[in-house]
Amino acid sequence: MREAALNTMLTTARLRGERAVRASFVGAAAPGSGRRTVFDCEQGRFLPEAVLARAEDGPESVDQAVNQAFDAFGLTRDFYKEVFQRNSIDDRGMRLDGFVHFGVKFNNAFWDGRQMVFGDGDGKKFGNLTGSLEVIAHELTHGVTDHTARFEYHNQSGALNESMSDVFGSLVKQWSLKQTAEEADWLIGADVWTPGIDGDALRSMKAPGTAFNNAQFGRDPQPDRMSKLLHLSDDEPGDFGAVHENSGIPNKAFYLTARAIGGFAWEAPGSIWYESLKASSPKDQFQDFANTTYQKAGELFGVGSTEQSAVLAAWQEVEIQISGIPTGVARARRIAADGNGGVGRQDGLAALTREIGALSAKVTGLAKDVAALKGAR
Repeated sequence: MREAALNTMLTTARLRGERAVRASFVGAAAPGSGRRTVFDCEQGRFLPEAVLARAEDGPESVDQAVNQAFDAFGLTRDFYKEVFQRNSIDDRGMRLDGFVHFGVKFNNAFWDGRQMVFGDGDGKKFGNLTGSLEVIAHELTHGVTDHTARFEYHNQSGALNESMSDVFGSLVKQWSLKQTAEEADWLIGADVWTPGIDGDALRSMKAPGTAFNNAQFGRDPQPDRMSKLLHLSDDEPGDFGAVHENSGIPNKAFYLTARAIGGFAWEAPGSIWYESLKASSPKDQFQDFANTTYQKAGELFGVGSTEQSAVLAAWQEVEIQISGIPTGVARARRIAADGNGGVGRQDGLAALTREIGALSAKVTGLAKDVAALKGAR
C-alpha cells in the first residue's frame, strides 16, 4: 500500500507539472470541435504506446472503461457548449483525449493540460476512475480554469482551482440527470471512492467535513467556514496549502447560493460562477472571488436582486463578508432572499429600508458635525 501511494504521488506531481507547463501555451492549439478519442494504456505508463480504443466516429468498445470515459467526455463537452456556449475546454474546440487503464492499481484520474489519464484503482481506496461522471468533469474543468482564471495551485487560489472543478463537475452531473439543486446529492466521487464502504464520498459540497468517517481513512477534514481554515505547508505533503481540503469553503458558498435561488443550479448560480471564473486572476483569494461573484450577480440579474442577495448571504454564511457591504445590510438581504416570497421578503425589504435609513441618519449627523467644526474654526 505504501509503494502504491508513493507511485501515485510521484505520478501526480509529474502530471501536475506537465499541466502547468502546457497551460502556459493558451491559444496555441488550432480551432476544432472537441473531438473525442480514448486510448488503452494496457496497464502501461508510457502514453505514446497506448492503443486506440474508441474514436469520435468509431463503434462502441467492448471495454466498459473506454465507453464510460468517452460518454463522460461527451456530456462535459455538451454541457459547456449548451449551458455556457463554450467550445470545449479552451473555447476553441480542443480535442478530448483520454487514456484508460493507466498503470497497475493507479488510484487517480488526471487532466495533464492536454489529455486525461485514468487509473483502474486498487479496489480498496478507489474503483475504476472512469465510473464517476463528476470526477471526470472535475478534471476536465481544471482545463477550463487553465484557460480562464488560471488560479495558482497553492493555498487559497489553489483551493479556488479545486472548488471550480467540484462546482462544475457537480453541475455536469446534475445537468445530465436534470436534477434541481434540492434533488442533487452534491457529492464528489461517491461512485468510485472506497468501493467496499457504503455511503461515503471524496467530498460533500452540501456539508463539507461529512463526506466520510471510517477507521481506514479517518474523518473528512474539509472546513465549511473561514474560522476552520486549514493551514498546511505549501508542498506535496501539505497538499500545497490544503487545496483539496479548503475548497470546502467556496464549495459550501456555491451550494448555499444554489439552494437559496432554487431550480436548476447550472442556470443562475452556474452563470454567476462561470462569469466570475472568466473575470478572475491567478492570485485571487477567497475574498477576491466572493467580491467578483457578488459583482457578477448584480451585472447579470440586477443590483439587489434575489440572485445577488443569495450570493451575499452564502458568503456571509461561510464567514466571508463582501467588501463594502455593511453586515446589517447583508442580514436584511438574506432575509429578503429566503425563497419564501410574501412575508419573509417583505420583512427583509423593510429591514433593509430601516438599515438604509439609519445609515442616512448617521451621514446627516456627520455632515452637521463637520459643518459645526468648520464654523468653530
